[in-house]
Amino acid sequence: MANQASSLSETNNKLCVSNTDVERQASLEIDDEEKEEFDYTQRSQWLRAAVLGANDGLVSTASLMMGVGAVKEDVKVMILTGFAGLVAGACSMAIGEFVSVYSQLDIEVAQKKRDLAKKIRDGKSEEETKEENLPNPIQAAAASALAFSVGAMVPLLAASFIPHYKVRLAIVAVAVSLALLVFGVVGAVMGKAPVVRSSMRVLIGGWFAMAVTFGLTKSIGSSERIN
Repeated sequence: MANQASSLSETNNKLCVSNTDVERQASLEIDDEEKEEFDYTQRSQWLRAAVLGANDGLVSTASLMMGVGAVKEDVKVMILTGFAGLVAGACSMAIGEFVSVYSQLDIEVAQKKRDLAKKIRDGKSEEETKEENLPNPIQAAAASALAFSVGAMVPLLAASFIPHYKVRLAIVAVAVSLALLVFGVVGAVMGKAPVVRSSMRVLIGGWFAMAVTFGLTKSIGSSERIN
């Protein structure tokens, strides 16, 4: 009987250990899944701003340069136009993001104050409330301006060393197309979105913006020459 009791005790101990290991493993898997999901959620917040700023800088600056290139063959005019677009766009992005994020900050701070007042009324102390990360307007403005500038540098660098007019336009179009594909793929991979669909959407949108700007500027310039 003593041996049977000892055997049963050892079996129970093994089962307890086994159950504990299973529970620990399941807990780790759940934690990993939550961390992975949390990472994607956090990543999407800055990824959206970075991809939007880079694409905006790339497309708007390239469209400006293509538009001016439609009526002016001088490389200096094209580069100055692109540089002016870079500076103006980066400042516009920074100011717009600063104002937007600051408004969001005011809303979140006001909401936290209301939540804190409610918790205090419910009998909870201030120490029991957890501080969460609030949006930083200056950081958001700097990131948007930097992303815009990075995108805008692509057509500027592509056109800087090409003296021939038609070759310069072609090089700018090719460089911008490749950059659009890269931005689309990077954004899709990091955001776990469909790669082909996302990259083609970005590419076709950039082509459309450059084509419309080039065509309208070309037509207006031609009509002025006729008059």
